[in-house]
Amino acid sequence: MLSWDEFDQEESPAPALKSAEASPAQETPAQLDLAEQAPIETPSSVANSTAQQAANYKSTLGSMDEKQNATALQKAIEGLEDLDVAEGMEELEGTANRVAVDDKQMINCRADLNQLVPFKYDWAWQKYLDGCANHWMPQEINMNADIALWKNPEGLTDDERLIVKRNLGFFSTADSLVANNLVLAVYRLITNPECRQYILRQAFEEAIHTHAYQYCIESLSMDEGEIFNMYHEVPSVAKKASWGLKYTKELSDPKFDTGTTENDQALLKNLIAFYCCLEGIFFYCGFTQILSMGRRNKMTGTSEQFQYILRDESMHLNFGIDMINQIKLENPQLWTDEMKEQATEMILQATQLEIEYARDTMPRGVLGMNAAMMEEYLQFIANRRLVQIGLAEQFQGVQNPFPWMSEIMDLRKEKNFFETRVIEYQTGGALTWD
Repeated sequence: MLSWDEFDQEESPAPALKSAEASPAQETPAQLDLAEQAPIETPSSVANSTAQQAANYKSTLGSMDEKQNATALQKAIEGLEDLDVAEGMEELEGTANRVAVDDKQMINCRADLNQLVPFKYDWAWQKYLDGCANHWMPQEINMNADIALWKNPEGLTDDERLIVKRNLGFFSTADSLVANNLVLAVYRLITNPECRQYILRQAFEEAIHTHAYQYCIESLSMDEGEIFNMYHEVPSVAKKASWGLKYTKELSDPKFDTGTTENDQALLKNLIAFYCCLEGIFFYCGFTQILSMGRRNKMTGTSEQFQYILRDESMHLNFGIDMINQIKLENPQLWTDEMKEQATEMILQATQLEIEYARDTMPRGVLGMNAAMMEEYLQFIANRRLVQIGLAEQFQGVQNPFPWMSEIMDLRKEKNFFETRVIEYQTGGALTWD
């Protein structure tokens, strides 16, 4: 390959040039006169001349680059001279001093959002640390048994296959909807840095969950178009997605901001919808069904994926409940009787939609459960959500018809899964079971 350095190296003279130099007697007087006036161009002199031309060319380019760089630097300096230092000062007002704990608030805070410490909400920071210690990836889970079972025509009943497809169809898009809400609305409007830190972690975990569902769908060679578009095509799935989306429409508008009672209540309703309802109710029928299959040694890889996801979702729910209650505590004017009625109605609506989903996914009894049992279980869960945010129970006398679920989904036992118990973990791949 030719390089500039090679022009400084002398090459062996070509044979034709050797012949010419060996016969000076044959030159005419005129040629001799010319030779005296101009030096003979030997290969070395040609190479030196070419190298000089190249050096001159590089020098010219260097000069041009220096001029262009100088011009760009001058333009940059001139741009700084035109900088309006007052622009944006309103946004920075009140953030110049060191932040005290009492300066921090969940919403409408004027303290510097970039100053993480001192912490005001230790529970938020601890949940962030717990989330980091709980890291896992879908590829860590072996799906071979699921693939063999799914491909076997007699491996699962039609009702069991319907449950798997319906749940992957709902969850594959539900966690994306939650992530979009977090990134486009909640993160911007929550004005506490340690809570924001956890929200960033949660958004990443939602991406991991969507990845996990895609990994299951791909492993089982399902029709990806059918599964991922189910939230448009299957009524019981579409209703849940549409119900959740209506609470993000207003908040995802970049022009929306808190600071008024009406807008602050809109944010609070969004948090109730996505933490208490979507993650706190809409996920429960599907999780119960898939984990019940795992208890029967069916679709064990998919069930294990759901166990990891459940562990994340339990922390998401706890965090959301704490955040809702903290906003209520700091802004009691938002928690009016009308707001309480709206929150109660939202939880009841979510419960009814999940009951419809249970009836759709379980037209007959399957896996030791049926739609009637699931309805009671969802009412039991709804009562818990209501009490967690300070509202009255709405379903009297309901019990948990699936006592084994307390070892999987009980939020006070986040580390416990049905017959197994997590001893210690730092990442998903480092779990120890007994």
